[in-house]
Parts: sequence; C-alpha cells; structure tokens
Amino acid sequence: MLKVNEYFGGSVKSIGVENAEGVATIGVMEAGEYEFGTGSVEIMTIIGGALDVKLPGESQWTTYPKGGVFEVEKGVKFNVKASEQVAYHCQYI
Repeated sequence: MLKVNEYFGGSVKSIGVENAEGVATIGVMEAGEYEFGTGSVEIMTIIGGALDVKLPGESQWTTYPKGGVFEVEKGVKFNVKASEQVAYHCQYI
C-alpha cells in the first residue's frame, strides 16, 4: 500500500513505498526553506530542479542539481532551500 505524506501545510508532499528493496519516497516541494529531521539514514537524489542543503555541522549551503545525491545521518536535523519546485527520491536505510 502506498503512503501519502504531507508536510509544511502541503508545500512538501511525497508518496512512500515499502518493498523488497526497502523503504523509499518520491516527493516534490514548493519553493521555500524547510527543516527536516531523520529517523533513519536517508539518501536523497534530486530528480528535478535544484536543492540547496545545509547538513549538520556544516556552515555553508551546498547546491545539488538534478542527479545530485547526498546522505543524511540518522537522528539529526538538516535544512533545505528550494528556489523553484524540486522533485526528489529518498531511500531510507
């Protein structure tokens, strides 16, 4: 069964699936700045647009364009900024 997630008043939405490959979501976010927390290790791939990311312990933002991949550790918060709509894939480890 697919799981629909909605965050930040509907500005970020995703559809999740759990199968033999594990748990993953495909999502979209409107332009804006957001803070997320992790319950597991997350590997995010940008599949449309570009996303600025500030991971824990970093002082600078890093831009991930379409095809860019970054990993976030379990149990942390991280910040993202989108200047336009962004599509992403997130694999939970």
